[in-house]
Amino acid sequence: MKFKNATLHSCTMQTPLGAVTLAATDAGLAGAWFDQQRHWPDTHGWQHNPEHPVLREAAAQLADYFTGRRQHFDLPLDLSHGTAFQQSVWQALLAIPVGRTTSYGAISAGLGNAAAVRAVGAAVGRNPISVIVPCHRVLGTNGSLTGYAGGLERKSALLELEGAL
Repeated sequence: MKFKNATLHSCTMQTPLGAVTLAATDAGLAGAWFDQQRHWPDTHGWQHNPEHPVLREAAAQLADYFTGRRQHFDLPLDLSHGTAFQQSVWQALLAIPVGRTTSYGAISAGLGNAAAVRAVGAAVGRNPISVIVPCHRVLGTNGSLTGYAGGLERKSALLELEGAL
């Protein structure tokens, strides 16, 4: 993921599933990546700034989520760094309720293009904001745990935390 023409502020927080790097622009939270996650962004030039208000709030809300005190996130998001198609998929992810799952096929059908299952899968895999934009709630058509950039063990743990497994 390339963040063009944006100043990124970042920090790292610890979670029960490993370290998470958070990134924010002036518009909102732009990233949350687990250590060793696929599609890790180029962080060159990012400003380490754990006191950035969006990063502080994101870290607090994620900490509450992992302890079971929060199910929903209330953060400004900056998803503008993806393609128009990716952004539409990421918006669809935000509509998946806590404790529920859906399939790549259901998302592609909901976007009006049932044949775009593979493209939806690629966009889900490139979701820059793990957990908060809940790509972990997307399963294979048969309900199997398929692909998760943060690893299937993390996906399983997130779904278990939410009561979806």
